[in-house]
Amino acid sequence: MTVVSVSMPEELLARIDKFASEHGYTGRSEVVREAARNLLGEFEDKRLEERKLMAVVTVIFDYETTSVEERMMKLRHEYEGFVASNFHSHVGEHYCMELFVLEGELEDISTFVGKIRATKDTLSVDYSVMPVDDFTAFTTDS
Repeated sequence: MTVVSVSMPEELLARIDKFASEHGYTGRSEVVREAARNLLGEFEDKRLEERKLMAVVTVIFDYETTSVEERMMKLRHEYEGFVASNFHSHVGEHYCMELFVLEGELEDISTFVGKIRATKDTLSVDYSVMPVDDFTAFTTDS
């Protein structure tokens, strides 16, 4: 197996070590391998390929980290044909939430979420994806 060196904050490393210990992993490498497999597999759902999808993406960040908010604004404009809606809200005393509603295909959603996750200083990125064509079963002809 190839050895890879990864830089991460001490706090994250401590959390990984604690998680490994509490959940019976043999060590941090096993936790990181599983996390990588899960991340890479997130958007490999064949059932969602070549379908029109909707996604909700929620991002939490510290409002004092202006680079995150600037990056969210740039992404919103860069993907304006793909971002159906965008909502910004203050959460607690120091945080902001950016919520994006997306309409497009799996590859577009995957790229958008990846760019948000790659944004330095985001605290949390969560999303859900659903096929839009699933709603046709609920429509009626007039």
